Amino acid sequence: MNKLTADDLIYGYINGIFPMADADGTLYWYAPDPRAVIPIHSYKPARSLRPILNQQRFDIRVDADFEQVMRYCSLPRSADDSTWISEEIIEAYTELHRMGLAHSVETYMDNRLVGGLYGVSLGAAFFGESMFHHVNDASKVAFHYLIMTLREQQYELLDTQFINDNVRRFGAVEIPKADYMKQLKSAIRKKARFTENAFEHLFRNHAGD
Repeated sequence: MNKLTADDLIYGYINGIFPMADADGTLYWYAPDPRAVIPIHSYKPARSLRPILNQQRFDIRVDADFEQVMRYCSLPRSADDSTWISEEIIEAYTELHRMGLAHSVETYMDNRLVGGLYGVSLGAAFFGESMFHHVNDASKVAFHYLIMTLREQQYELLDTQFINDNVRRFGAVEIPKADYMKQLKSAIRKKARFTENAFEHLFRNHAGD
């Protein structure tokens, strides 16, 4: 089988599929039905998160260390856990990042990367892939900033693929695959740019939403 490339990823996402690696590194493509999405405009931060946002406990950076975010996300969560993020996947998404189509939102404390997430951006759709934290609330703050950015840049779709407790706490819901494909086709036709414009005012103004 040919090595996974950025072009493969673009083709996959446009067609509603995405890759994950098995424990032995074998790649499989998935198209869940139903599909998990997070409605961008109905998200509200948990009440417990608001003081942390207001204190601005973390420094927020975008695309400062994309590959390292992926590598932290690829680490097993527990001793009996395996990862779906293989070296081949890291290389392909890093290539996509260099093309300006994959992004990371990162949280720092004392100039140390302590949390973050990454995903793919095509048109007005953002496909959330994975997140990690080394400090409590670090990934939640990164996600909050992601949502604020998607709203500001007028994104229409935030895909989180599979439903689980982690994404459910951010407001994820399941929709039929047919509905997802309609939303996807509409979103990728639109133009939206994932930028780091005006970070400070964005984070400050929306912290208590």
